[in-house]
Amino acid sequence: MIEIRRSRERGHFDHGWLDTYHTFSFADYHDPRFMGFRALRVINEDRVKPGEGFGTHGHRDMEIITYVMSGELAHKDSMGNGSVIGPGEVQYMAAGTGVEHSEFNPSKLEAVHLMQIWIRPDRRGLAPRYEQRLFPSLSETGALTMLASADGRNGSIRINQDAALYAASLAEGQTVEHALGPGRAAWLQVLRGTASLNEEILKAGDGAGVSETASVRVTAASEAEFLLFDLA
Repeated sequence: MIEIRRSRERGHFDHGWLDTYHTFSFADYHDPRFMGFRALRVINEDRVKPGEGFGTHGHRDMEIITYVMSGELAHKDSMGNGSVIGPGEVQYMAAGTGVEHSEFNPSKLEAVHLMQIWIRPDRRGLAPRYEQRLFPSLSETGALTMLASADGRNGSIRINQDAALYAASLAEGQTVEHALGPGRAAWLQVLRGTASLNEEILKAGDGAGVSETASVRVTAASEAEFLLFDLA
């Protein structure tokens, strides 16, 4: 079964400094039909203008993953971390018992285009944790790169949930297939280009939940980039 969430149906706010799309309910955007998908709670697509950003704010009990598509994002938090991430890097923060952080576009010229993902942890009250990792294979095409998983396998970032996050870039005509275990489901989020998901055509900004099937098959109709979540 496939449930498609079209780009145009997402929540959208243009705050001037921030142009943001919400796949699931978030902040002032509420749609009771789209409150998340299994443990996946938030997929926000953000474009932040040069020199702008999110001031210091707090989080608790959430797994937060940031994936930069273009530009750079500067991060500071109450754990003492300070860094800048760009394309090919993934930033992870377990908010746990509570953490404050800020996110800022350090460029004076270029906007930063990013995806921010929230996943519910498997338990509350964990110690906050931060990690940032470069994935060189993201520059290659035709294969899935595992970015995050419950056990940190294959060089991925360890997260506190029975879930795995993959990313891939495909050239036109390339195909990848991912097997789903019994009772598991997947969410596909297309970042760039056009791709077919088990014969359904998806364009940039479209997402889809997949359940009650043994595998997910993605074929690029043009150059395409996407995120794939494997969820218990």
